[in-house]
Amino acid sequence: MTAIEAKALDKKFETTVALDKVTFSVEKGELFGFIGPDGGGKTTLFRILVSLMIPDAGSARVLGFDPVRDYRALRQRVGYMAGRFSLYPDLSVLENLMFFASVFGTTIEREYEQIKPIYVQLEPFKDRRAGALSGGMKQKLALCCALVHRPDILFLDEPTTGVDAVSRREFWDLLGRLKDQGLTTVVSTPYMDEARRCDRVALMHRGRLLVVDTPDGITGAFDRPLLGVRAKDRYKALLALRTYEHAHSAYPFGEVIHYTDNRIDAPVDRLAADVKTFLATSGFGDASAEPLTPTVEDSFIARTEEAA
Repeated sequence: MTAIEAKALDKKFETTVALDKVTFSVEKGELFGFIGPDGGGKTTLFRILVSLMIPDAGSARVLGFDPVRDYRALRQRVGYMAGRFSLYPDLSVLENLMFFASVFGTTIEREYEQIKPIYVQLEPFKDRRAGALSGGMKQKLALCCALVHRPDILFLDEPTTGVDAVSRREFWDLLGRLKDQGLTTVVSTPYMDEARRCDRVALMHRGRLLVVDTPDGITGAFDRPLLGVRAKDRYKALLALRTYEHAHSAYPFGEVIHYTDNRIDAPVDRLAADVKTFLATSGFGDASAEPLTPTVEDSFIARTEEAA
């Protein structure tokens, strides 16, 4: 069963294109991710889908409802966690939860089992002001408030931005448990590594969807040899690689340079040897080159280059 169906959604802000003919669908029970950098259109898309913004063109249906025409009915069925912390900082954890439960005509006691896996981590701090919580705890409180009315679908706009690595992992573990319970969840993130936690992902850039597929499908479609190059003077080695006659691309990736070659059908071991020889003759005798398995980020970079 389809939980979301969007067709050719467009949205502009003056001369800025936020969404450009965005078309996709999400199945019921999926954990679906929108992956892309800031300014890609993810927040605009989410705001349209939860009935907070009207598109310029195109259409959408969420749980069978039109977000424009049926917004009152849809809002009772949707849980939405905005990208910025939007709870009441001067209210306590408990007071925030009580308020959001009351908005939907329910109580914490009635919905305790629904929020228990998350709330047990917050309960020791239930009397603490929300504004005094850590970043990770703020996100967990926001998730509790989005779940307290038992929504049929959950939208989370960059829920792990600005939190530490441990809190990010814990948060995604919580999303995995919600998925196991059958809750349809749509999440956006600028962190490419989080794509692996989703059933399917949409790579989004400048308001356009580059591809929608499983994480394995996206990396499996990477069609060029990929090498990881290391050198003591990494920046100069990067500049040298970009002058190599067979180079397709070279870009920094942490402490490694990711290099792709135009010789698509050549054995990757031979390419690694050729690149190492080129760097040695260019004054980088310490350089190494090893075959790499492409990541979602490599695939994203390749697709943005194609779309440019």
